[in-house]
Amino acid sequence: MTKTTSQMVDRDGLIELNVGDDVRSSSRFNEDIAPTQASERTWSKWNIAALWVGMAICVPTYTLGGVLTAYFGLSVGEALFAILLANVIVLIPLTLNAFPGTKFGIPFPVVLRSSFGIFGSNVPCLVRALVGCGWFGIQTMFGGLAIHLLLSELIPAWAALGGVGEVIGFFVFGAMNLYVVIRGAESIKWLETLAAPLLLAVGIGLMVWAWPHTSMTELLAQPPSRPEGASVYGYFFAGLTAMVGFWATLSLNIPDFSRFAKSQKDQIAGQVIGLPLTMFFFASLGVVMTAASESLVGQTIADPVNLIGMIDSPFWVVLAMLLIIVATLSTNTAANIVSPTNDFQNIAPKLINQTRGVLLTGAVGVLLMGYDLLQKAGIIPPGVSLEQMYSNWLLGYSSLLGPIAGIMAVDYFLIKKQRLDVPSLYMDSHAYPAVNIAGFIAFGVPVALTLISLTTGTMYWFYDYGWFTGSALGAIVYYVASQVFSSAPSVGPSPVADKEPAEQLP
Repeated sequence: MTKTTSQMVDRDGLIELNVGDDVRSSSRFNEDIAPTQASERTWSKWNIAALWVGMAICVPTYTLGGVLTAYFGLSVGEALFAILLANVIVLIPLTLNAFPGTKFGIPFPVVLRSSFGIFGSNVPCLVRALVGCGWFGIQTMFGGLAIHLLLSELIPAWAALGGVGEVIGFFVFGAMNLYVVIRGAESIKWLETLAAPLLLAVGIGLMVWAWPHTSMTELLAQPPSRPEGASVYGYFFAGLTAMVGFWATLSLNIPDFSRFAKSQKDQIAGQVIGLPLTMFFFASLGVVMTAASESLVGQTIADPVNLIGMIDSPFWVVLAMLLIIVATLSTNTAANIVSPTNDFQNIAPKLINQTRGVLLTGAVGVLLMGYDLLQKAGIIPPGVSLEQMYSNWLLGYSSLLGPIAGIMAVDYFLIKKQRLDVPSLYMDSHAYPAVNIAGFIAFGVPVALTLISLTTGTMYWFYDYGWFTGSALGAIVYYVASQVFSSAPSVGPSPVADKEPAEQLP
């Protein structure tokens, strides 16, 4: 029986791979990380905008303004401007790194095989996966708390469970998340498209409700917490770096979603429409609601779940908790499960399919939150809550991902010139090496400098501005190292046009 060879076909600028026996039999391939066909790329700019609205409206976004004012010494106005500017900046790597996903239909781990090697791609993949699993655990904790408060209103006896009820809520909410992702990309698309207008409407309603209970003039006039007379620039850029780091993870694995986009125009427009203003609006809502909480419930509360839980109206508490569950579900599924699922599959595609990758993501997320869960269940004595500690660690850890973003963009646009040999990305010992030395040098240099600055206190600015310094240095080092350690083709083969006879790749 003749063995068929994979073919790349150009369908109006979208490259489609007709998978042959050579790729299908490879240990680096399974159907879940295979390139999408042109007919599967159905996400319009509005679907992609809805994806970002669904991801951006969540409890951590709500608290960003408070984080910048309390921990970074910014005024309210400076904090909100930093959030808006950071999300405009992060659009650059987001849109650039989305290009190969849209053009070739390939997910994040497969894109990384071009710059880090077929086997070497597992290192940055697992770095990204750990962040996703950590955030999955934190967001699931918020969702579980919302379920606990919801059931406490509906079933009075449930409230007596206390922390045990929160633990049960954690596992129930986690299972809901995993189910959505196991059902596939169309399930996520449906959830985000349904949730986005609902969440925006609720956010506007909450702003209208809280607005009369606070004075924006007084709020904006509050002095910053930094030392009097201190220059704003150092504090502002440190806060800006942290806010860019908030979506640094998605700037890497955006091909996981852009491979379903109808066109490059749709992925760019959808991200521009959906991300910056949503983040700015919901962070502003958090600032206003926190300021108004004293008037609304008698004390200042920065956590929206606990704030709404104190409202003396069972109907509104139940409704609000349902909406928080939807908001957290729409964020968690897309932002924190999809990437680790694909990343784990990249290790051994024939052994780990999408379902097993999802379950592995859930298991690691539970392990990372195990200490908090044991505290809430009363199995170990209460101590320091790890939720805030994890949040701070993950924001700092995300800044170490900057070099990968720079490497990906330089590899695709400058080294490969937007041409990839897609069949070879799924096979060993073809056009791409097992390990691309240039990628690891470019990743290792800025990470080493970041760790040195953090541990020794020298060049501390390199850590403070870690995402900017890391991505810029990673990009430069990768470009230079690629000229010295050239172990992969500078460009891939040209795809054949649909109307032309299909040529077989060598």
